[in-house]
Amino acid sequence: MNPSDHIYQTLKTALIELFEIEPERIRPDADLYTDLNIDSIDAIDLIDHIKRVTGHKLLAEDFRSVRTVQDVVDAVNRKLAPA
Repeated sequence: MNPSDHIYQTLKTALIELFEIEPERIRPDADLYTDLNIDSIDAIDLIDHIKRVTGHKLLAEDFRSVRTVQDVVDAVNRKLAPA
């Protein structure tokens, strides 16, 4: 499994477990705010969860322009990529 697929699966599991979102609603192009009804507090909880799972420090600023599930995957990939 490539890193993007792993991040996507981790994110999908988190969205299901933390926010009780139906799995079929979670797609790469799903908008976090309009399609999945994630609010700003939920987004902070999601970032915190990803930090704990990955073991890498992630900042809210890294996710300011994030809108879709794929945007989150891409943002996490950027943070985890070797410098």
